[in-house]
Amino acid sequence: MQRYDLRYLKNDFYDKMLEIMDKKVAPNEVAIIMFEIGDFQNVQKSADVIYEAGYTLMNSIKFNEVDWTLVVKKVKPEAKVVEAAEEAGE
Repeated sequence: MQRYDLRYLKNDFYDKMLEIMDKKVAPNEVAIIMFEIGDFQNVQKSADVIYEAGYTLMNSIKFNEVDWTLVVKKVKPEAKVVEAAEEAGE
């Protein structure tokens, strides 16, 4: 497990976050990614980006007043509840 500090990128950390997950994190390994909250939409968007990229978001927590921490595992995420219900025909 390794920590990656992306706070210096402010609101423009998504590409770097995915680059780290793609190239620096081994399969089944966990990464801790820190970013500056800035616009609170970054919190939800970061979770969506991680899911859409095919990784598992294990935890998402406020680190302090201005920073956020993601704990991400490089494994395929489980299907969201809505997607599972759609596949079941509900």
